[in-house]
Amino acid sequence: MTESTSSSITIAAEPGAVLDVIADFEAYPDWAEQVKRVDILTEDGDGWADQVEFSLDAGAVKDTYVLEYDWDGIAEDGSGIVTWKLVRAGVLKALDGSYTLTPDGDGTQVDYSLAVDVKIPMIGMLKRKAEKLIIDTALKELKKRVESLA
Repeated sequence: MTESTSSSITIAAEPGAVLDVIADFEAYPDWAEQVKRVDILTEDGDGWADQVEFSLDAGAVKDTYVLEYDWDGIAEDGSGIVTWKLVRAGVLKALDGSYTLTPDGDGTQVDYSLAVDVKIPMIGMLKRKAEKLIIDTALKELKKRVESLA
């Protein structure tokens, strides 16, 4: 992922609990404000979603897109890294990212990295601002959701 934006947050839950919320795609519309609909298109043999279709309404950006997930970097305790890349979309040209989950005392440090590109011309600085907004919102919503379930 070139020119990605990153941010971190600590969540008061074990990595496995954080991973459970990340992997529960069908619940995203309940807690991720901009996600309006989610459909799991394919799963691997272990029940992890491989390809997931999202319908997004982020004000100026409305799109339906498919992400492909790679769970190979996740350990049995839920720590590690999950990555995704854009398969297809209407407005988006790239939406590649990762969550890295690291045990941190009684909680989990979540590092989120994201690279976004759109089909319409956009100044690099505006792309970075959009990435930062997406990441900060996603991390806050993830923290709120995980800690509400704990």
